[in-house]
Amino acid sequence: MKHLGNVLYITTPEAFLSLDGENIVVKKDENTSTRLPLHNIENIVCFTWQGASPALMGACAERNIGLSFLTPNGRFQARVTGRVQGNVLLRRKQFEVAEKEAQSVPIAASFLLGKISNSRKVLERAIRDHSMLVNVESLTGASSFMKETLKAIPACKSVGDLMGFEGSAAKIYFGVFDHLILQQRDDFFFKERSRRPPLDNMNSLLSFLYTLLTNETASALETVGLDPFVGFLHRDRPGRPSLALDLMEELRPVLVDRLALSLVNRKQISGKGFTQKESGGILMDDETRKAVLTAWQERKKEELIHPYLKEKIPFGLIPHVQAMLLARHLRGDLDAYPPFFWN
Repeated sequence: MKHLGNVLYITTPEAFLSLDGENIVVKKDENTSTRLPLHNIENIVCFTWQGASPALMGACAERNIGLSFLTPNGRFQARVTGRVQGNVLLRRKQFEVAEKEAQSVPIAASFLLGKISNSRKVLERAIRDHSMLVNVESLTGASSFMKETLKAIPACKSVGDLMGFEGSAAKIYFGVFDHLILQQRDDFFFKERSRRPPLDNMNSLLSFLYTLLTNETASALETVGLDPFVGFLHRDRPGRPSLALDLMEELRPVLVDRLALSLVNRKQISGKGFTQKESGGILMDDETRKAVLTAWQERKKEELIHPYLKEKIPFGLIPHVQAMLLARHLRGDLDAYPPFFWN
C-alpha cells in the first residue's frame, strides 16, 4: 500500500522556488530563504506568481514529485508531470471504454452512486448529531429524494440520463446545505452553489478545497497509469481533467463538504478572512488560507476502514485507492468499479 507523503504548500505570493543539490530552496526576498530536502516531499503546491526554476521542475518530474501552480486565490493554473506511469495497454483500454457509452455508463453510474450516497450520509449525520439545531424536516426530505434517485441510477442507459439525475440530486443537496451551517451564519450563509467566481464566503471555501481535491485526484490517477483528462461521466474538453472530476464526485461530500462545515461550525476560520472584489467574487486572505491548508492536511491523516479493502487507511489515500480500483477494473481484474461509500 502506498504511504501518505508530505505535501509542501507555498502560500507567500512573492516566493520563488529553486533547486540546490538535493534541496528545495524557497526564497521570499533577498535575505530570507528556506531549505528543505527534496526526498521528503511527495507533492508541492504553489499559490504564487513567481513560480519555480526549470531545474526544480526537472527534478520533480524525474522523481515523480507532483508540482502544481495555483493563483494566490486558489485557481488552478498548471501541473508539472514526469514520465507517464503504468503501461500503454491500460490507457488504451481507458480510451476505448470512454468512446463506448455502453461501457462507460456503468463506471459513470458508480461515481454518481458514491456521490449521492455520501451526500445523503452528510445530511443523515447532521440529523443524528444535531437534531435540536437543524431543520430535521427539510434534511429528511432531501435525504429521501436522494434515496429514490439512488434507486433510479442503475437503470440509466446514457451519460445524459446520469447527468440529469446528478443535477437534480445536487440541487436538492445544496438546497438544504445552509441548514448544516450552525455557527457564524451571518458570515457563512449559503444560498446556492456559485463557482466562477464564488459569490459568498462558503462558496469560496468550498471552491478552494475542491481545487485541492481535484489536484490530488489527478495525481492519484497519473500514479496508477490513467489519463486524468479522459473521463466517463464528464466529457472531454481541452484543459479539463475529466477523469479527475469523475473520481472526485464521490469524494466531495466526505473530504471537502464536511471539512468546510467543521471549519465554520468550530470557528476555526471567520468571516474576517474573506473580502469581496469589485466584480463580486470572494477572496480568502493568506492567514485563512494557511488555516484551511493545515486543517486539510490534518484531515488527510485521520484513518478509517476502507469499505471495499477492509483495511485501515488515512483519508488522504482514498483518492489513490479509488484510482487503483478503477485501474484494476479497466484491466479486467474486477468485474465492476467499486465506488467509495462512506460509513
